[in-house]
Amino acid sequence: MTARRPLPERDVLIIVDVQNDFCPGGALAVPEGDSIVAPINRMAQRFAHVILTQDWHPANHTSFASAHPGRKPYDTILMPYGSQTLWPDHCVQASTGAAFHPRLDVPHAAAIIRKGIHPDIDSYSTFYENDRTTPTGLVGYLGERGLSRIFLAGLALDFCVRYSAEDASAHGLEVVIVRDCCRAINVNGSLDQAEAKFSEIGARMMTSQELV
Repeated sequence: MTARRPLPERDVLIIVDVQNDFCPGGALAVPEGDSIVAPINRMAQRFAHVILTQDWHPANHTSFASAHPGRKPYDTILMPYGSQTLWPDHCVQASTGAAFHPRLDVPHAAAIIRKGIHPDIDSYSTFYENDRTTPTGLVGYLGERGLSRIFLAGLALDFCVRYSAEDASAHGLEVVIVRDCCRAINVNGSLDQAEAKFSEIGARMMTSQELV
């Protein structure tokens, strides 16, 4: 078999929130969330540059339904920064649920970007908290290393992957969604909305098989 050429140095794989709480048995399980782990591991070997992101909430985070008496998970409320879906308590800092899936094996990942760390602001995008102004530091990281094409894989397609793609595009980055390495929650039509947004921003769709 002919060896595959390395991917260009400008390429980076961003693995979004492949954490226990987003996988079957977790507090906010994405259907079949754990099924993406093996193809991500294989695909990541093609990349010289890999970043992991990690939802990392303090206890009693304002995005948790439990922080709002009388509310239940998946209700929507208005926060100072806009509409907010309320979630089950999940990915609490240093908890087992916040840990990466135990079979995720990407030892050459160079950085972990933690998001959702502020108690009063939720975070979907790997670039900004949900107020759309508080940065995670990812823009600077990519810029300093000259990384301009991002491949997104992880959980969930219709929230954290979607908003990461939007912000990457807004910063002039080329966006590729590795579709078979993502799974969706699909709350209130969120999957259809995400697919429409990917088309709008011109995100390219690929499969992990095309890369490995």
